[in-house]
Amino acid sequence: MIGERLLKAMNDQIKNELESYYLYLSMVAFFHSRNLDGMAHWMRCQAHEEQIHAMKLFDHVIDRSGKVELQNLAQLKTDWSSPLEAWQDAYQHEQLISGNINDLTHIAREEKDYTSEPLLAWFSNEQIEEEASTGKIAAEMEMVGDAKTGLLILDRELAARVFPAGSPLDPVAYSQAG
Repeated sequence: MIGERLLKAMNDQIKNELESYYLYLSMVAFFHSRNLDGMAHWMRCQAHEEQIHAMKLFDHVIDRSGKVELQNLAQLKTDWSSPLEAWQDAYQHEQLISGNINDLTHIAREEKDYTSEPLLAWFSNEQIEEEASTGKIAAEMEMVGDAKTGLLILDRELAARVFPAGSPLDPVAYSQAG
């Protein structure tokens, strides 16, 4: 059985992960509006990852005989002044999520909930990758500045990201659905 304080914190994190999903979908729309389809694709893949993260927590709560309580989602942001600002926001957002995971780990340790530690360690390691990738792209965007050629090259590179298998956000997958 999961402790009440950790249960509340995990339900809050499910909300945070779903808000991340929503934020990244907003970035998909923003990048498409700027004809940066590669960046939009990258964010679409990222949105799917956030959905997976929410479901990992969701299933953990259920497996531990806890009650999942879905909360209202906040619309974090829907527009940016530039692609650089969007990537900087993505990086800052991942840093925020890393702090949330650290807080969950702290609560689990205080409650001596050792069975949650493998999941939280997975999230901690995942956040290293999330911060590294968004931070690197933000830094590259800063280097590119206003150079349209550099922006287009980076856009093409980001288009190479692969969707997780069976992603409902992959346009190829849902265009074939009946």
